[in-house]
Amino acid sequence: MPSDDQQLISTIHDWVEREVPFALATVVGVRGSTYRGLAARQLVAEDGTSVGTVSGGCLDSDLGVVAARVRATGRPELVEFDLTADDEAIWGWGIGCNGVTELLVEPESSSLALAEAIKSTPPGIVHVLSGVGMGTHVPVTADDSEWGVEVLEARADGRHRRVDRGGERFLLEIISGRPRLVVCGAGHDAVPLVRLGSELGFEVAVVDDRRQFLSRERFPEAATLVHCAPADLATHVAMDPSTAVVIMSHNYLRDVDFLGSLLGMPVAYIGCLGPGERLERMLKDLVARGRHVEPEDLERIHGPAGIDLGADGPTEIAWSVLSEILAVRRGAGAGFLVHRKGPSELRRLP
Repeated sequence: MPSDDQQLISTIHDWVEREVPFALATVVGVRGSTYRGLAARQLVAEDGTSVGTVSGGCLDSDLGVVAARVRATGRPELVEFDLTADDEAIWGWGIGCNGVTELLVEPESSSLALAEAIKSTPPGIVHVLSGVGMGTHVPVTADDSEWGVEVLEARADGRHRRVDRGGERFLLEIISGRPRLVVCGAGHDAVPLVRLGSELGFEVAVVDDRRQFLSRERFPEAATLVHCAPADLATHVAMDPSTAVVIMSHNYLRDVDFLGSLLGMPVAYIGCLGPGERLERMLKDLVARGRHVEPEDLERIHGPAGIDLGADGPTEIAWSVLSEILAVRRGAGAGFLVHRKGPSELRRLP
């Protein structure tokens, strides 16, 4: 379960036990440029204490008013915040967004029901956004006769989605465990990659055949330390479509075996440190061994791994690689945002 959800569930149960009045806001619709995406959540207590965020802080004041009303009535509300105005006074207050955020704000009772639904870790949860059932949260599976197709499609692309049916509105939220990051090679430059990957919410496994390199003192943030031969990687570490693997033992023969173990595996990303010529040689050596490298394998393999940041040193390289992993997971181009968004006049000198 992602750390954000763990904190949410823990806080809800704590506040219910201590009888702290609160409301829960969930992002259920977005248009344009918004700070948070679908299914982002924020708890708002009566005393103003807040856990999580649905914006960069620009909605907190108005959200507090709605949350107070929901706490008083005990009824959920669907509210929309439109920050697309061009008025300079608005931008002068530092709103920083230029989009529309729709929130479902609900009382303690349905918030507790949502927490229980998330704890059950179903493939998806359908949030009802209209009608008499607004604020209801229904766990659904891929076998569900009504929602199965949407669940499969949403899980395939890893994205929550809005669904409109016969005038009724819903949010289908995909529930999954923490994405896995497998670091193949326990050298000194793996240390910042493991640390930063863990901070980003990855469940990190470090794999090496050198037992002396695998220690908690060296990798305190790792979820697991795996001692195995590189060729046996896939039999010792579970792989799934949410898994990203980085090959970085800096030993050619080890790295070839790591890569060979990953061919045909349904992972999202395989990053190989080192120049492209090295990766090309690794692939040719695997073919010479009789291994088949399918087009699907080539689509997953990134070498040299990372975004072109001009990175220098282990920490910057770790950021570069993790940036590429996030871009791949989210289907983003990873270019400069200034090339994709914003009025062209903002890029012209006066």
